[in-house]
Amino acid sequence: MDTTRTRQALVVRGGWEGHNPVEATERFIPFLKEHGFAVEVHDGPEVYADAEKLAATDLVLQCYTQGVATDEQVLGLSAAVANGTGLAGWHGGVVDSFRGSPDYLHLTGGQWAAHPGGFVQYDVEVVPERAEHEIVAGLDRWSLDTEQYWVLTDELNDVLATTTFGVRDDTPWREELTCPAVWTRQWGKGRVFVSTMGHKLEDLDHPDVRTLTERGLLWASR
Repeated sequence: MDTTRTRQALVVRGGWEGHNPVEATERFIPFLKEHGFAVEVHDGPEVYADAEKLAATDLVLQCYTQGVATDEQVLGLSAAVANGTGLAGWHGGVVDSFRGSPDYLHLTGGQWAAHPGGFVQYDVEVVPERAEHEIVAGLDRWSLDTEQYWVLTDELNDVLATTTFGVRDDTPWREELTCPAVWTRQWGKGRVFVSTMGHKLEDLDHPDVRTLTERGLLWASR
């Protein structure tokens, strides 16, 4: 392996503008460049159909909420990750993307279902058994006032942090529910990193969220 090769990162951003895809990703592009990545930005998922480009890509940073991707594009991304390309993202830019694609859901291992109450005060807590993982090492528990993501996930994910939805007389759910808030996923030879935090730009600036997001980008990369 040529250790002198410059690592390649693709930033794929767009979709619903409420998640500030340009401003949010611009927060992390300098970080990637500081860590030796050459960064290429795309405003849609069309690049996922370019197998040659994806094969030369070490990390895909996606911030693309909702929108539509073709089967060719989604399967191209999934195949690239299975062959070693990393995939990373946050909030709706990664777990509320391409709702019509089961193959995309299969790749990421999680789908946004709801954010009850809109903006709420809630806690995120590192899973004690995973506290030594390099993405969350030194972090413990923090509070945010923003959208709390209720997500549907599967057991292949390595959950690093969780958030808990309380139950009240006015909630339709009758038991407290703990959901994954940060997870990783092995997909073939590739790695997937997901954080559910990041609706507002201020969320990404929270010191703990910023730290784990930066670490997650590096962890996911080939």
